[in-house]
Amino acid sequence: MKKIIALFIISFFSLASFAQTTLLVKSNDKGLYIAHTVAPKQTFYSVGRQYHVAPKDLALFNDIDMANGLNIGQTILIPLNGANFSQTGTKGTPVYYQVGEGEGLYRVSVNNGKVLMADLRKWNNLGSDNINPGQKLIVGYLNAEGVADVSVAATPKKESLPAAEVKTEEPPVITPRKPEPEKQQAASVPQPKQTAVADSKGGYFSTAFERQSLTTSGKKEQTATSGIFKTASGWQDAKYYALMDGVEPGTIVRVINPTNSKAVYAKVLGAMSGISQNKGLDVRISNAAANVLQVTDTDKFIVKVDY
Repeated sequence: MKKIIALFIISFFSLASFAQTTLLVKSNDKGLYIAHTVAPKQTFYSVGRQYHVAPKDLALFNDIDMANGLNIGQTILIPLNGANFSQTGTKGTPVYYQVGEGEGLYRVSVNNGKVLMADLRKWNNLGSDNINPGQKLIVGYLNAEGVADVSVAATPKKESLPAAEVKTEEPPVITPRKPEPEKQQAASVPQPKQTAVADSKGGYFSTAFERQSLTTSGKKEQTATSGIFKTASGWQDAKYYALMDGVEPGTIVRVINPTNSKAVYAKVLGAMSGISQNKGLDVRISNAAANVLQVTDTDKFIVKVDY
């Protein structure tokens, strides 16, 4: 009887550790992780095998001496790495991130290994970039023994959004630029054959800017220090984008190069604050937009913004 009870307890704890309906990702100075509650008879080696993490790496991530072992009920942090966590496919169990106050989709991307925003939209059935504090978004998939595979079909139900907020255009794929130590690296200059297409109206979002002006009271203008971020959008479809603090994501802004009066209309994707590589900048515009504005200084330059 005692053996049966012991086996039942072991089975219960083993199943309970994977019975979570939601795996929530968090991060610290060592990287992304999920929490695991130690079950009876589990060791650094068994947990490491379970999550595809080397036992010594598990101990190091948790600042624990392996000689001390693990205790039943103890919470340990499971580092997410290339061996157990994918942000390119949909095989495995979804791992979620809970949106914080003031976070847009771009910030969620940055906070979770710079996962592509296009994948965030696809995995979470988002019709727009509008997200809410407390909302849980899939940011990748966990590959671990004992966790049932969940296909992309099991992603959250599509959010109900006002018709005006649902966009039909294909959102951009952003590749943030990495700064050099103490100095931001200059943005890559587009290849000679890569020339952005812009009509006399200033791009795809010009009509949306006009509609927005009719429903917005008061015009805001500012002279801003700008940088550039790289995206595949804009070169052929004239869809330009911007990152800017204090402006609601989805807002269309007009960006003007004061040196030649050229202008483009850009959709704001999210904020910039809190990211070290944005220090000293008020706004970032997509590289295709900068190309149309004929920006010569690709590191830092002045623009006028109104909306």
